[in-house]
Amino acid sequence: MVLNNTDRDRIIYPCLKPSATIFARQCSLLRLLIAILVGFTLVVSASGDDAAQARRRATHGTFGTYAGEPRLRTGHMDAQKLLADLTDLKANTYHYLIWHAKTDWDYLHAFLPLAREKHIKVWVTVLPPTESPPMYGDTYSEPFRLDFKRWAVEIAKLSLEEPNLVAWSLDDFSTDATSAHTFTAQQWREILSTARAINPMLAFVPCWYAQHLDAKVAAEYRDLVDGVLFPYMHASKGINFTDTDTVELEVQQLKKVFGKDMPVFIDVYCSRYVGYNDTTPDYVERVMRAGRKSADGVLIYTHPDKRKAAAKYGVVKKLFHEWADRPSWN
Repeated sequence: MVLNNTDRDRIIYPCLKPSATIFARQCSLLRLLIAILVGFTLVVSASGDDAAQARRRATHGTFGTYAGEPRLRTGHMDAQKLLADLTDLKANTYHYLIWHAKTDWDYLHAFLPLAREKHIKVWVTVLPPTESPPMYGDTYSEPFRLDFKRWAVEIAKLSLEEPNLVAWSLDDFSTDATSAHTFTAQQWREILSTARAINPMLAFVPCWYAQHLDAKVAAEYRDLVDGVLFPYMHASKGINFTDTDTVELEVQQLKKVFGKDMPVFIDVYCSRYVGYNDTTPDYVERVMRAGRKSADGVLIYTHPDKRKAAAKYGVVKKLFHEWADRPSWN
């Protein structure tokens, strides 16, 4: 579902009168025009290698939360509560999942400037074919669904307007690239070329599981991606959410097949993975600490509820505060 301007204004500018919403939309369009001109300058001035290094610098040392955003009774995201949590945690990044509501894309437009005011960077994830109809469930990432070239274009344009949008991702990318074969590296070369022609500074960091490590497939993608988002689940010695002794080993395995300079960002399961035991606060802390030592960033999946998951929230807050006070990574 793509909202028209009037409907989008009701979401993004709910407190403004109609005349004010028109003015706000005009300002937004002006910012986008300026951003496009800036993007053109970036494309002209930045070499491929320079831009690739800039994308990696923008994501290095990421620590934040992913999905699990608080919602109002209406089903709309409670941006103010989420930002209050992120500020309290001292997170430097929020990873925004477009999935739970058909208006998530529109709310992202409203969330980005609010996050920018708090000096919080934003990543965006959309769903792959293996997590979308008809293969899985009945919910797409809206409004562009499985049109990843369109997603690439629109996210890149938005990142010019809101420069704290530094990265985007496709969930379960490694499943689709290896066992499901729903797309090819050549298709993604074209998709990413299109996005980088708009904004060469926008990183692409797809989700890649350790159980999908394949040297041949990794070789096809290593020059395309700006890092890998690695959901840790002890895959090399049997999947479980209790043991944490393979964190550093699996990070090194990823770097071995993708290249030692490939950034790896650990996804720490703070919520239950379907079919397995729930994680404990101690488990979350151990994976986070191992990730800080071995990886290039740490994201917490999902954003812990301050009241319902107080102990886990406390662990995340304790470590994020430690890391914020020691900004150098590794």
